[in-house]
Amino acid sequence: MSPASDPRFPSTAGEAPNAAWQRRSLASVWHPCTQMQRAQTVPPLPIARASGPWLYDYEGGRYFDANSSWWVNLFGHADARLNAALRDQLDTLPHVMLAGCTHAPAVELAERLNALTGGVLGHAFYASDGASAVEIALKMSFHAWRNRGRGNKREFVCVRQGYHGETLGALAVTDVAVFRDAYDPLLMRAHLVASPDARLAAAGESPADVAARALAEVRALFESRHEHIAAFIVEPLVQCAAGMAMHDPAYLRGLRALCDDYEVHLIADEIAVGCGRSGSFFAFEQAAAPAQPAAWPDFVCLSKGISGGYLPLSLVLTRDEIYRVFLDDDIARGFLHSHSYTGNALACRAALAVLDRFAEDDVIARNRAPAAALSAALAPLAEDERIEHLRQRGMIWAFDVREPHAGERFAERFHLAGRARGLLIRPIGRTVYLMPPYVLDDELAAWLAARTLGTLEQTLADAARAAPHHVARTPEPPTA
Repeated sequence: MSPASDPRFPSTAGEAPNAAWQRRSLASVWHPCTQMQRAQTVPPLPIARASGPWLYDYEGGRYFDANSSWWVNLFGHADARLNAALRDQLDTLPHVMLAGCTHAPAVELAERLNALTGGVLGHAFYASDGASAVEIALKMSFHAWRNRGRGNKREFVCVRQGYHGETLGALAVTDVAVFRDAYDPLLMRAHLVASPDARLAAAGESPADVAARALAEVRALFESRHEHIAAFIVEPLVQCAAGMAMHDPAYLRGLRALCDDYEVHLIADEIAVGCGRSGSFFAFEQAAAPAQPAAWPDFVCLSKGISGGYLPLSLVLTRDEIYRVFLDDDIARGFLHSHSYTGNALACRAALAVLDRFAEDDVIARNRAPAAALSAALAPLAEDERIEHLRQRGMIWAFDVREPHAGERFAERFHLAGRARGLLIRPIGRTVYLMPPYVLDDELAAWLAARTLGTLEQTLADAARAAPHHVARTPEPPTA
């Protein structure tokens, strides 16, 4: 039944398909990360189908998925190999509970991820979304210390402007005010330490210098509170919701050493930056000093790209010595966290197909050429006085529009201007970022850069024209 003919949703004569779906969505769907009052003015973009990096609306409009549908899509939409793997699994075993049962996709995925860490992170605990994985890691850390007779270690440390999810435990270690402030009375207290964001460099400072300053603050905190601190949680290399704040890998090396020295667990939240986004499969791989072995955290949280943008899946990888602390005849000393779809077979099979793609296509190496092409095409931004902090890490690019040039509701206006140019792109405040699927080639890189620069020019020109009439600024939420 078409939306125009559905009696539940009366429409005006001749209503266009996109408008019909927008109307129906606003009448019944509460959209995430959205002020629904504003959505009446800027309704959601209706998507009918997708193929490769392209999304299509109900009227034939085509949009390049420049942010990989909130950073989840790795190999384009409706990928033939991932589709085939899921069809096979669908006909075999869609789901069975993982409490008291097991199945090949969950076992094989855990084994293969363990192998990718060189056997250091030997056990995987499954969940559904990134915030759930963070909750699990926090609970595991506290419970492991408690099982070791050190229940006083119950405090957590997080980085300023860090983001780890919006459930209550994850939100307690998140420092993005627009998400946190309304719920602050419900949250446990966490320690906040300086961000290693390279944009904070003073004159003459390098990114490594900023990292060293941030580590000095961590050391001071650990010296005074380490007997009470269970874990430190960090987004390795890129703090995404902070506006793609990038830091020197030396910060991760320093954190690993400090956590070892002061007996604090280290949790790497790789939900956004893992699965190749940062230029290595795990971002934390880049913490290793030259010619030195890998420096791994105690926990790694994965989600988003691990299932290729197909199905909700997250997991926590942890060291075997932490796993063993839970082994006991007393059931209360076990880790009893669960949900009904833990280790869903379809989602795990999607993740295995993702790992197959990395292995068969040498994805990390293959991404380097189109990444260089896109960086070269965006290079003129470095000379634009309206722009600051042009940066890249792996398959993530970002730049910031200077405050005087951004104008009112910059992110929203840029998003709408991008739509008009065939881009689905959502800035974070004044930060424009690109996180495209791994189907980029030189031609697409040139097209994406040209459309991004064209969108920027229009958005800034509109702001400049409106500036004489501008009176007050409305703060923008950091919409990803």
